[in-house]
Amino acid sequence: MAMQGEKVINGTFGEVWLDGEYIAEVKGLQAKVSIEKEDIPVAGKYATDSKFMGYKGTGTLRMYKTNSRMIAKLSELIKAGTITRFQIISQVKDPSAAGAERIIIKDASFDDMTLIDWELRKNGELECPFTFTDWETTDLVGSN
Repeated sequence: MAMQGEKVINGTFGEVWLDGEYIAEVKGLQAKVSIEKEDIPVAGKYATDSKFMGYKGTGTLRMYKTNSRMIAKLSELIKAGTITRFQIISQVKDPSAAGAERIIIKDASFDDMTLIDWELRKNGELECPFTFTDWETTDLVGSN
């Protein structure tokens, strides 16, 4: 069967929760898993194969600047020399798509904290990069 354009997931229907708290000011969210490999030369061939050695999860939570949520969550932790792990839940549920996608990042650790970032005649935005090692898929598009 051919792909139908109407079934493409639209980010307009994306939602995010940070430690159970709904993030209404979310603008976007991306999380990726980079596969780490080591090159393995193959005897008798010019080819180089590879061996899976692990993975690294990275992501970015993008928000409109409407509050000081991230400063409040991270300031005292950073000053105390402790970094808390956070749970990030992402859901995209486009009514015309083939179901919803819900993924839980179980142990997000934010990489930085923006204290000040503004510019004249520009709406405030915030990017919060993070790393993680564990996730769970609870809903996948096309399997609901």
